[in-house]
Amino acid sequence: MAMPAPIRIDFVSDVSCPWCAIGLNALEQAIRTSGADVEIHFQPFELNPQMAPDGEDATEHLVRKYGLTPQQLERNREMIRARGAPLGFVFGQRRRIHNTFDAHRLLHWAGIEGADLQRALKHALLRAYHSEGEDVGMHDVLARIAGSVGLDAKRARAVLDSGEYSEEVRAQERYYTERGIQAVPAVIFNETQLVSGGQPVELFEQVLRQLSGARSS
Repeated sequence: MAMPAPIRIDFVSDVSCPWCAIGLNALEQAIRTSGADVEIHFQPFELNPQMAPDGEDATEHLVRKYGLTPQQLERNREMIRARGAPLGFVFGQRRRIHNTFDAHRLLHWAGIEGADLQRALKHALLRAYHSEGEDVGMHDVLARIAGSVGLDAKRARAVLDSGEYSEEVRAQERYYTERGIQAVPAVIFNETQLVSGGQPVELFEQVLRQLSGARSS
């Protein structure tokens, strides 16, 4: 009797999205506690596709984009820090927002190199951006981060400098936006069931247990 296929999870997200860091860590904790057999594919989404290469002051950008006062923004940041802490994710002082398209190209290449490498790179990029305030639009930074997770840093730099995988990333971005994804994280199970936002561990556990039970019945 053939073993059932793993649950496919498409994790649509942006490196610059704090709720994506929360959602990913909650999802992975749920995978561990549920014992579900899964394969995760990281898919691109840009919150700020028109962001200039040198980025923008984070507070000014978020106040303008969402119509928040600086006080409301700081309360939101406190809430995000509080949600990240029990999941083991530390949010630092992120002073600028950066263009993330090249980070998505690097993630696409990492996925070709191997699922574990792509996952490691995703986590490293989220930490670099949200915990350490690094500019993940800079090729030097991206290549260094790629090397730190076991990818070939020289090959990473060649990918970044050449514009490789630009068409593939654009195509994937269109694929999800044309299917109604307008906010991230968007977590899609078996290409049919959508969970939106940085949900609690318990909700992801429930979905995984239901899908695992359906596979074995």
